[in-house]
Amino acid sequence: MNIEEAIKDSVCQAIQALYDKEISQKQVQIKNIPKEQDGDYSVITFPFAKLLGKAPQQIAEELGKYLADETAMISNYNAVKGFCNLSIGDGYWLSFLSEVLQNSNYGQHPANGETVVVEYSSPNTNKPLHLGHIRNNLLGYASAEILKAAGYAVKKVQIINDRGVHICKSMLAWQKFGNGETPESSGMKGDHLVGKYYVQFEKAFQAEYKVWQESEEASLKLGEWLANEKVVARVVKQLTKKDKPSDAEALKAYFFKDVYKNKYFNEYSSIGQEAKTMLQDWEAGKKEVRDLWLTMNGWVYKGFEATYKRLGVDFDKLYYESETYLEGKNMVETELAKEESIFFKKDDGSTWIDLKDAKLDEKVVLRKDGTSMYITQDIGTANLRFQDYKMDKMVYVVGNEQDYHFKVLFEILARLGHPYAKNCHHLSYGMVNLTTGRMKSREGTVVDADDLMQSIYENVKKESEDRAMLDGLSDEAKHEIWDKVALGALKFYILKVESKKSMIFNPQQSIELQGQTGPYVQNAYVRTQAVQRKFETKDFKLVSYENYQLHDVERDILIYVHDYPNVIQTAAKNYNPADIANYIYNLAKAYHKFWNDVTILDENDLAGASFRLDMSKAVAVTLLNAAALIGIHMPDRM
Repeated sequence: MNIEEAIKDSVCQAIQALYDKEISQKQVQIKNIPKEQDGDYSVITFPFAKLLGKAPQQIAEELGKYLADETAMISNYNAVKGFCNLSIGDGYWLSFLSEVLQNSNYGQHPANGETVVVEYSSPNTNKPLHLGHIRNNLLGYASAEILKAAGYAVKKVQIINDRGVHICKSMLAWQKFGNGETPESSGMKGDHLVGKYYVQFEKAFQAEYKVWQESEEASLKLGEWLANEKVVARVVKQLTKKDKPSDAEALKAYFFKDVYKNKYFNEYSSIGQEAKTMLQDWEAGKKEVRDLWLTMNGWVYKGFEATYKRLGVDFDKLYYESETYLEGKNMVETELAKEESIFFKKDDGSTWIDLKDAKLDEKVVLRKDGTSMYITQDIGTANLRFQDYKMDKMVYVVGNEQDYHFKVLFEILARLGHPYAKNCHHLSYGMVNLTTGRMKSREGTVVDADDLMQSIYENVKKESEDRAMLDGLSDEAKHEIWDKVALGALKFYILKVESKKSMIFNPQQSIELQGQTGPYVQNAYVRTQAVQRKFETKDFKLVSYENYQLHDVERDILIYVHDYPNVIQTAAKNYNPADIANYIYNLAKAYHKFWNDVTILDENDLAGASFRLDMSKAVAVTLLNAAALIGIHMPDRM
């Protein structure tokens, strides 16, 4: 029972004893009292006035006196305008500290009997993981761990997008330009090597497209577009807003980049046609295409595995689009065959669902040739997961450009009668970039995940060596510390931001020891360990501190530690790892203040020293457990 529940329970007992009336905990309203006012928690007595036939101020006076006299937890009270302000006695906090020290899993909630599937990462196999994937993975992993701590049985999964024309682009480019290059012969990670050929394809396509743009046919297409005055006027306005010139050259560039590029790829491009033919051969099971696909995907999977390992994320099951994409199609066709189906066919043979009554629109689920859409594949994959796990909830960690997609998906799942549909959640997140700007995979300007992690590691190593704080440790021990600090810096900097917000990642700022950073939090833990090491060199024994009077900074720390289980529940309810990141920052900040304000191991105050040693242990346990929920590991030294 946490302190709020204990207060509510005591209030219920007091109402029974004082007025012979029964109330439930739900009827008791309490709130935290600002630090500048007397007390810790306030009980609002206005709701009891009618039930008890007394003025709120009188109830506050009588209730406060009873609780202070009869409840060990309450040390003092004051009644102010119908609010019963209660002060929590030091005895309660000292008893609570003892409970924390006896529980190495402090904060963990009991199992609640519900299962949650969390999908995250879900990359394409045509390129390595980048900074955007890092945010996705960190949000997904942290959300899963927080849900576990809140009592859920959690299954971490991903759907690997291992089929489609984008995969064929890398394969075709390797055939054309690779000369048999392999990860072994090149010394490159497999996912990096495949990503290199994805960029090569785009360069070859752009070269072909550039030549076509000078053709007579291209001029005709451009002329037809320019003749549409309404469309051109809208574009001119758009270009002007972006502070770009709206002259003929700018319009021409806009047309060929933003209007006609995909159409050219699909209808005119020679290399585009080769890629689409390769996809058709893959779907037909052509052996040489399938063999190349298996080989290059194998390279990618080994690369992904290494990145996931260093990033510290894991999965319970991997789903592959190549194995699941037909499931949704079969489900749609089965539903369509019913006399009263939620789907319908249009004259061209395509299959749709009408969601206008849900303020969404009509959505195509099968093309006229019978092939699946992304939404169809997601329907099928959701069904397979329910077969595997019978989950109560499902969380999709996907960027905010897919917000509409998931509204449609969840609505379709509900209309298909899936029992978990009402408990599906899209953990939507904004774009993340470096200070140098946006990323573009096809142009080879992505911020590679492996390179970013290594770069932060090198920065941490340099800072550490400049400070000479780890002299005397082995190289292996130093590497372990630097890696924990580097990854802690990366994870904290990304996860402290609310997921829906876009963000700029500043690698240098992330490793600073001051401010709202991972190293600042880790340094608080390091200080708790330094206290333990220093105690071992001291020549005094621990004594009882049952009558110790807390300093304000010590009480603040214990209040933060006490609130940890509640923070877990809130973060789980809102699917918000930022709650945990900001919690550990505030706890670390309170401990740093304590470190600077109080002599921790005072030989002239053995009771105080004994208490502070134990309180430091409780802070260490809480920081260790809470940081682990968002994938941050604590070093003993920095």
